[in-house]
Amino acid sequence: MPGKAKGKKAADAKSVKAKKTKIPKEKKARKEEGDGEKARLVSSEVVFEGRLFKVVHDKVVEPGGHENERDIVRHNGSAVILAVDSAKNRKNPWVVMERQYRHAAERYLWELPAGKIEPGEDPLEGAQRELAEETGYRAKKWSELAQFWPSPGFVGEWMKLFVAEGLTAGDSAPEEDERIELRLVRLNDALKMIDKGAIQDGKTLVGILLFARSRLKRGKR
Repeated sequence: MPGKAKGKKAADAKSVKAKKTKIPKEKKARKEEGDGEKARLVSSEVVFEGRLFKVVHDKVVEPGGHENERDIVRHNGSAVILAVDSAKNRKNPWVVMERQYRHAAERYLWELPAGKIEPGEDPLEGAQRELAEETGYRAKKWSELAQFWPSPGFVGEWMKLFVAEGLTAGDSAPEEDERIELRLVRLNDALKMIDKGAIQDGKTLVGILLFARSRLKRGKR
């Protein structure tokens, strides 16, 4: 019996062996088989609707023919802003950061400015609005750094990350329920905070690390 069990485990291990994928060298990644396919929606029921998002219970037939029921948080998307002041030091610029209490995490978090994109609003315009409202800063130069899904297992929120440069200070106008402590942090210090675990917010980790990587790549050219 022990021998049979061992053989079954080996067979199971073989059945879930991952496929090896060669990463393409070209800048634009090739599409994988199945990219672009969507599930066929059988039914959808709104089980909760609030000010910022709604929760739906969907019955779907997913690509490959699998039938599933999913509870999904539907959200209009968010803009994230990495606002940097590099006037005096391009290699180690100041980064505009916020510290605020997040009840869902039950702790204070260090974050980049961010906010929901309103229905029909251009993401860049949403980013400019959120930066001004939360921090008072305006920027002369804007560029898109990345778009990502922070928790695609059950949250249908995507985030678009912008870099804002050429900053000028102004008066902020945060929402009534926002209690934001504004800080300027050197990029190198922000990276040290990540190493120490002081920054735990996902969008902030993505933004700072991608920006630092882009700066490193520029320096090698």
